[in-house]
Amino acid sequence: MDDIIDIALSEDLRSGDITTDSLIPPGILGKGNLLVKEGGVLAGIEVASEVFHRVESSLDFHEIIHDGSNVKPGDIIATISGPVSGILKAERTALNFLQHMSGIATMTARYVEEASGFKARILDTRKTIPGMRALEKYAVRAGGGKNHRQSLGDMVLIKDNHLAVLSSKGISLGEAVDIAKKLARVEVEVNSLEQVNEALEAGADIIMLDNMSIDDMRLAVELCRGKVKLEASGGITLENVRAVAETGVDFISIGSLTHSVKALDISLELEV
Repeated sequence: MDDIIDIALSEDLRSGDITTDSLIPPGILGKGNLLVKEGGVLAGIEVASEVFHRVESSLDFHEIIHDGSNVKPGDIIATISGPVSGILKAERTALNFLQHMSGIATMTARYVEEASGFKARILDTRKTIPGMRALEKYAVRAGGGKNHRQSLGDMVLIKDNHLAVLSSKGISLGEAVDIAKKLARVEVEVNSLEQVNEALEAGADIIMLDNMSIDDMRLAVELCRGKVKLEASGGITLENVRAVAETGVDFISIGSLTHSVKALDISLELEV
């Protein structure tokens, strides 16, 4: 979090705040209210607090609503008291984090709700904004989802491009899984029932059903029941996630949770 905040503040304040520095005397005190303007799930309140304190250590940040909580229009999630100049300088950076992270938490919660009643857990992916992964994946957890890989070193995931290279060298999927299982758990990406059987016979720990139809997912669940975990991925939307969950898969991974989510509308209202 510290490194990400440093970069964000450098973007905004590397040359100072010419407007605030020239117009607002340093001794003026005030209070800012962080106000929610649309319903959703909150994430990033501690990050916002750190931003304000990094800009002006004397500011008093009072958290009213915690991360993971449902919020509605008109809710005040926190107040900031102290030098107005510090509040103004930190405002945009703090809101950028809050709005983006809360947008992710809100969308995740919607997917979790749509899939409720079934065993499938909602997962994120590595399709994150560069440098923001740790905070974005935290926001997914705040919304009730689970994290997939944090980085390439967390587990083996053999995808289509890996298989193409291995095949060109005469290495079978079974041989690849045997090699990889000496290092970590192994997940294999497949896009057909034939490949499901191949991955199952190879001894994969998890099989990712990539862009498969609902009917094929159901068949894959029957083929693999009790033998291996199944993850559905690709083309998952709020409109079809429940149908995917109904097939009986164990996990549903959704890249759009982080790569194209809409920010939650939150503002700062200043009182002087």
